Amino acid sequence: MRPLFSETGLLRLDEVVCPGILCVFDFDGTLSPIVPQPEQAHLPEDVMQRLVELMKQAPVAIITGRSVTDIRERLGFEPHFIAGNHGLEGVPGWEPRMQQYETLCRSWKEKLARALRNHAHFDRGIRIEDKRYSLSVHYRLAHDQEQAAAALRKLFAEQLSEARVIDGKCVFNLLPPDAADKGSALEQLLQISGACAAIYVGDDVTDEDVFRLHRSDVLTVRIEQAPDSAAELFLHERAHIMQLLDELIRRLRVLKQENTGQPPSARKA
Repeated sequence: MRPLFSETGLLRLDEVVCPGILCVFDFDGTLSPIVPQPEQAHLPEDVMQRLVELMKQAPVAIITGRSVTDIRERLGFEPHFIAGNHGLEGVPGWEPRMQQYETLCRSWKEKLARALRNHAHFDRGIRIEDKRYSLSVHYRLAHDQEQAAAALRKLFAEQLSEARVIDGKCVFNLLPPDAADKGSALEQLLQISGACAAIYVGDDVTDEDVFRLHRSDVLTVRIEQAPDSAAELFLHERAHIMQLLDELIRRLRVLKQENTGQPPSARKA
């Protein structure tokens, strides 16, 4: 992985940015800071303002682990595309299996709730987040996070063996085994939008489904460096997302001015 704000990183950014590029972002840990409780998350005003400005230059999409209903309440603006539940909800054409996923997740939730009532084996700080088509099991508030994680892994293996389990930051994401992921969601949005290329920014294990695409027309950026990540570039910390948004806006403005034939004196960074 190379830092985005390096000579080679900025050259790669210049290479992929084109009029109509699809700009795609994860939410938690990328646009919004990680918080102790998921319901506390919100989109910072300065980030929202930049996203609204970016939408004037290019299509913007959010692909998040949250449900579509949940994320809409937190954005404060309406992007061109929203894909929830790690990419399996909200993408046009993927509706037929949603009822099946909802029924499956309801049965998983009932099994988990019964098991977690046994406080001799499971910490009281563990909580289930029901996203309708997937579940997230949080253990950030557990007294012993390592012990809680080990107990949950054992529980999943014994009672939810068919679930696709993806580790996150003090959370396990449980998805239907045949459900779409963030990578397939991005490729579908590229096709629908007709975009020339895409940039995707994420911070977690679930974003690796995009990072592993390794497409020349998709620039992948991870928040914070990770030696085992397949992302092409990285930002040193989440706060640098604003600098990246500024760079995208500036480059797209210049391209628009060049395409409309404005003289150099009329161009603004």
